[in-house]
Amino acid sequence: MFLCYTRKKEKHISANEFRVNSGIRVAEVRLIGPDGDNIGVVPIKKALEIARDADLDLVEVSPNADPPVCRVMDFGKFVYERAKKEREAKKAQTKIEMKEIRLRPKTNEHHRGFKVRDARRWLEDGMKVKVTIRFRGREMDYPEIALEDLKEIAHELSDISTVEQAPELEGRKMHILLTPSKGGGTKKEKTQQPEDKKQTKADAKKKDEKQQPEEKKPAKADSKAKK
Repeated sequence: MFLCYTRKKEKHISANEFRVNSGIRVAEVRLIGPDGDNIGVVPIKKALEIARDADLDLVEVSPNADPPVCRVMDFGKFVYERAKKEREAKKAQTKIEMKEIRLRPKTNEHHRGFKVRDARRWLEDGMKVKVTIRFRGREMDYPEIALEDLKEIAHELSDISTVEQAPELEGRKMHILLTPSKGGGTKKEKTQQPEDKKQTKADAKKKDEKQQPEEKKPAKADSKAKK
């Protein structure tokens, strides 16, 4: 006869599942005082007295320990701060949306250009982009063509993305996964440079126009002297 033992996974304890004050039904506990000091193992009655004298609550923070660990604290404040941390943790877990463009090994440059522009727009918006090339018929005999196309697309978008997953062949598809790079502000800096150059050229023209009349005046004076 064989016995099968299953190991229970440790569950995340919510604030409502903590045992507090008279709800702690054990003979003794390992007590942590209101200042965080380790008081040691004391009877439950002694622990409750210490909590009452401090006008605080006795909270069982580690029920699986032997003996259970209890702490003297403000339980209402503890619940509020714990709920606040859980909300902040959920906000930090931002979901990154993934888009996909689909091509064929014989896709022409014009049509591929439209697809690559879509991918660039999505990457600039913070989305991941999966580029998939599908094979039909005997196109499977030439996977190097699709591999070269994927590498070219990754190179075209290398200024705003990085390769998260290298080109991979799965069945009759080959795909690559691109993720937005951290330096997304380089594009704006590049677009500002031509405007600065235009301004400098315009300023130079204005200076030349101002200087030209001043140079012509002495020439007129010389012509009158000759007469």
